[in-house]
Amino acid sequence: MKQQDEKIRVLDFLMFTIGTGMYGWGLVNINIPNKLAEGGVAGLTLIIRALTGFNPAYSTLLLNIPLVIIGWRILGKRSLIYTLYGIAILSFWIWLWQKIPLTLNLHHDMFIAGILAGLIAGAGSGLVYRFGGTTGGSDVVARVLEKNFGIPMGKSLLAADVVVLLLSLVYVDVLHMMYTVVASYVFSRVVTITQEGAYAARGVMIMTNKPEEIATAVFTEMNRGASYFKTEGSYTREPRLTVYVVVAPNELHQLRGLIERIDQRAFTTILNVQETLGEGFTYNRPRKPLLLKKGATVKHTPVTIKPADDKS
Repeated sequence: MKQQDEKIRVLDFLMFTIGTGMYGWGLVNINIPNKLAEGGVAGLTLIIRALTGFNPAYSTLLLNIPLVIIGWRILGKRSLIYTLYGIAILSFWIWLWQKIPLTLNLHHDMFIAGILAGLIAGAGSGLVYRFGGTTGGSDVVARVLEKNFGIPMGKSLLAADVVVLLLSLVYVDVLHMMYTVVASYVFSRVVTITQEGAYAARGVMIMTNKPEEIATAVFTEMNRGASYFKTEGSYTREPRLTVYVVVAPNELHQLRGLIERIDQRAFTTILNVQETLGEGFTYNRPRKPLLLKKGATVKHTPVTIKPADDKS
């Protein structure tokens, strides 16, 4: 399993190239012209550019290389290669986009500029993160702090972004900083969606005395499969089967009606499922049988959930 995780894939480099290209384009064509700040190392490069005129393509390399040297021991071979490539290709894109003249007329609407900056940068960064890459910068330092001092990465990354944004007030006013905050919020949401998937399904656990009937109805009426979990009541100590179903958000109302019709006393828990892979979601559902005999039920194999510390 470890060898598989450490495998270096050409597809990853392709996604890093596309993602950093999107991020670099937004930085050059939206952030810079509209005086929007940025967090992390990218934000530092914008500060340096505003104060000295130094090209962000070069400062991206100069600021990141020492950080990678500091953290190379904990990155591992695969992460080190991916990080170095991410830094290099991002610097290339920032350099290239500055050579290609492009005017994006937003009619001086800073709100739209903030939204677009967050959307483009978030989609690009999320694509890089989704395939296991990074563009170096503050996340390398965050890993070092987490390993050596036990500081969670989320806290150190947030602190770094806040410090850089505050430093950015040397060249942007408070109004532009507020639009930068808008861009940062959109960025965080888009990164989450891109990393974890935009299709948020619903996982439904149904504790009922009629599991067979509900599972069969789900299959015949909704064309969805179901699984059984072996559970036990903490008070009665009676074993029972709990039905687990994953449905699309727009199917939730139909499922609720189905459960209520069969067992009004059923205890139902609805969970948000960030990403769903597999049959019925990322490829076609199985076809329903043309005829289902009256009184017939669909067989489902019971599933037992083992505790996390079970070594068997």
